[in-house]
Amino acid sequence: MAAVLAATVLTQDWLQTYPEELRRALGQVAQRTGQPMYVAGGPVRDWLLGVAARDLDFTVPAGAVACAREVSALLGGTFVLLDEWEDVARVVWQGLTLDFSGFRNHTTTIADDLCQRDFTINAMAVLFAPDTCTLASLTVIDPLGGMADLAQKRIRTPAVVNLLADPLRLLRAYRFAATLDFAIDPQTEAAIAGHGELLTHTAMERVAYELGLIMGSVHAWQTISRMAEGGLLWVVFPELVAGRGLYQPASHHLDVFGHSLEALRCLEKILLEPEGYFPGQGGLFREAAQGRRGVLLKWAALFHDLGKPETHRLIAEKITFYNHDQAGAAIFEGIAERLHWPKDDRNRVARLIGLHMWPFHLSNARLRTGISRKACLRLVKAVGDDLAGLFLLAMADSLAGQGPGKPLGMEENLAALMREVHGVYEDYIRPVFARTPLVTGHDLIGVFGLEPGPVFKEILEGLITAQVEGLVADREQALAWVKTFLKAEAAATPL
Repeated sequence: MAAVLAATVLTQDWLQTYPEELRRALGQVAQRTGQPMYVAGGPVRDWLLGVAARDLDFTVPAGAVACAREVSALLGGTFVLLDEWEDVARVVWQGLTLDFSGFRNHTTTIADDLCQRDFTINAMAVLFAPDTCTLASLTVIDPLGGMADLAQKRIRTPAVVNLLADPLRLLRAYRFAATLDFAIDPQTEAAIAGHGELLTHTAMERVAYELGLIMGSVHAWQTISRMAEGGLLWVVFPELVAGRGLYQPASHHLDVFGHSLEALRCLEKILLEPEGYFPGQGGLFREAAQGRRGVLLKWAALFHDLGKPETHRLIAEKITFYNHDQAGAAIFEGIAERLHWPKDDRNRVARLIGLHMWPFHLSNARLRTGISRKACLRLVKAVGDDLAGLFLLAMADSLAGQGPGKPLGMEENLAALMREVHGVYEDYIRPVFARTPLVTGHDLIGVFGLEPGPVFKEILEGLITAQVEGLVADREQALAWVKTFLKAEAAATPL
């Protein structure tokens, strides 16, 4: 097709901000092949936005795999063959990802190749000059008006067929909307809605990667909401469908899915400034609110009530969801397995879902009778290093429920509970965890003549509880405690 080259110009030769060794290797390979080499797609988009892209995409008429092999050999990088048939390969070197691809679909010009791309903002290129190892010109090849769409913060596909060439592009539209804070063109979004089911034919690892970028952005709630409105969310997570229109008790003002979405929105706000919700405790949440941990918390917020449709009951005209936390954790395990999540991430989110009601139960107990050190210990042992994360999730869950039947002061009570539990942890639990055990399994065998078995765990965990409660302070008292425990066990055992 004929291309109209827009006079889009970069503000600088961004390629010169990358290592000279890389530019020399590119120049050597381009000179050897005698064919043009272009920087195309994402890096050009980022440069136009004033961002130094960490990933570089290079396009050549043909032989991209061979170019990548040679660049990898010259740099001492790692070569990765992505698709030999499509002529696509990757080089990983010094933290940079360098992708090489040949012209798509038998096209013969860079303009025609760009017209095969997913979105106009990714359909721009700049020619590389091998003799100087710089960009040949600051003028960007822009056959589809990508710069105009950048200026209007718009995600637009050149043609529906381009989306369908790789169904993952249906989801990538939302990923770019999330990470760039752009809007999807209405015609493009309508095309996504009409072909969403095609996404089920895409490798789940690729889907998980895009979803991770969406949730890792600061616009996760906004983007997930748009995916729900367009229908793509139900293709990716059919487990969420049952929560639509499922009414809840009077403490809630939204149905189950609406509440889950609102919890995600609230959590994103809380993560920005935990101090505003836990006065005087903001420092406790720094690690839980940032990086990968913060992203996993957002997943937990979206999925925390997955188990409600399965456990929904109407008893004496009262809506109940008994044990929905445990049911939800089990359902999430299936989702995470489908998406091939890393085991540690899967376990962390499932644990948060499974425990998300605990702070509310403990808060109610605190208001009625106060809470013991033992109760705090049970929570700390159950949640591990996610105590702060669990309370962030609980706060989002509480804020997301604003029905007329909601008890007063719930958020304030959660903050007070966190302060108290953390105080008990610092004063009584952490010192016990940090010291050498007063009694070990070897002692149970050598001193008391016991055979290893389940009773070992019961004794050793009971002893930790006794230490936290202040009933045992040294080894002598610990041995006496074990002796008393065994006597009580013997007395309770039928002859």
